Amino acid sequence: MLRILLIIGFILSTNLTLATNNIVSIDDDNSPSALALNVFRNAISSVQDLKTKQQINAQNIRSLIKAELLPHIAVKVSTKLTLKKYWSSLNEQQKQIFQNYIVESLIKDYSGAFASYNKFDRVRVSADPNVKRKDNKAIVKLFINLEDNPKPITVSLKMIYSNKWRVYDVVFSGVSIIKTYKAQFSSHIKRKGVDSLINKLSEKLAEI
Repeated sequence: MLRILLIIGFILSTNLTLATNNIVSIDDDNSPSALALNVFRNAISSVQDLKTKQQINAQNIRSLIKAELLPHIAVKVSTKLTLKKYWSSLNEQQKQIFQNYIVESLIKDYSGAFASYNKFDRVRVSADPNVKRKDNKAIVKLFINLEDNPKPITVSLKMIYSNKWRVYDVVFSGVSIIKTYKAQFSSHIKRKGVDSLINKLSEKLAEI
């Protein structure tokens, strides 16, 4: 799923035209569409620069992700929605452990995709002209055409506005990042409890 987003980013920087309804305009730098465009454009451009300079390594990619991508992800919102009924029972330190774990998981996934994917020129993407908006939330739907796949792949970016637009969930083939983490966390909590999961995540974070 995350690898597909990186593909989107490269194409956004070269040939994506976003048609929008009367609520959202790509000409508006504060629109969710503009945010999606700029974030991926800058990230992919930075990766290409590292590759050109032969500076692709774990440390540089990690630094790039922290600088280019993480500021545009609403990690706290994602974590709160993931834990849902358990969130209010956690103290601030415990909440931070869950947030840190999700951040490190995203860094790991993006690092692998950035380092290994080299077929950006074989993908084409377009966007749904209707950007769904309600209050401070929006959904930007993208259609990806792969060279060896006649049917476009649909990816939806769920975004929330607080000072600026940030992505809090990604939906691909009916499965979202939030639902994926929720299933992992809920399974462990039901078997061993919240404290056990927190200890497990703390141990994993300590190993990084």
